[in-house]
Amino acid sequence: MFFEGFTLETREANGVSLRLRRGGDGPPLLLLHGNPQTHAMWHKVAPVLARRFTVICPDLRGYGLSSKPALSADSAAMSKREMAADMAALMSGLGFERFGVVSHDSGARVAHRLALDHAARVERLCVMDIVPTLAHFERTDMAFAMGYYHWFFLAQKHPIPERMIRRDVEDWFRLHTSREPKDDGFFDPEARADYIAALHLDGTVESICEDYRAATGIDLEHDRASREAGERVSCPLLALWGAKGKIGQWYQPLQLWRDFADGPITGGPVNSGHYLAEEAPEEVLAALEGFLRP
Repeated sequence: MFFEGFTLETREANGVSLRLRRGGDGPPLLLLHGNPQTHAMWHKVAPVLARRFTVICPDLRGYGLSSKPALSADSAAMSKREMAADMAALMSGLGFERFGVVSHDSGARVAHRLALDHAARVERLCVMDIVPTLAHFERTDMAFAMGYYHWFFLAQKHPIPERMIRRDVEDWFRLHTSREPKDDGFFDPEARADYIAALHLDGTVESICEDYRAATGIDLEHDRASREAGERVSCPLLALWGAKGKIGQWYQPLQLWRDFADGPITGGPVNSGHYLAEEAPEEVLAALEGFLRP
């Protein structure tokens, strides 16, 4: 059963409406999804984690059924700082002042900012298949530009990428999620239906593009300011990446994260492509078991 034992609800936080699933009992654990997905990406791991934790799986602003901010010249409403503020406010509203965070892709970039701006709130941080945004851009070469071409496409001025995507949203989703070749049966049917339904909602495609525009502008400003101020991740950090993907090919991820974090850093590759929690949930859960156990 899809998210068995979880409630599906909507909460207001930081001026936006956030759809989320909540389940389990125990220490609070926040799960943040990536692009172009929704909280449904956690359907294989959240119910297992809920045996030991109170698991909160929201749709980030701009994604899923959460609020879609208006476009702006600086894309600030879709900055990682604003999305991190949403998560801090959401967890406060639920009564959780300190919590663990497990995150993937764009959600992991939100989680990174959350661990900087709200350091006292984050007890442990797991990031999946990313290195810091600043590191990506400052090391950009032909391999990165070709392999992650979507970063540069989605960040083009409105409405160029939006118009191109909306000509066939489902075909764009299929192409965009095929960094490693996969057929339509790769994603769980219920999860895939949720992703596609959200993409058809007014404002979702615009928000996704604004997310990437923010990454090339205001997010970099925030990241550089944090580096200049000496702000680094202070909590224990677990970095996982797909062995079939690009992160491990391009970088030495643990070594790179040590440039951005002071706490203990552990992790390694998972036998999967980019979508670790959906492709290799058992390996992800095994890594989280040791990391999250008090």
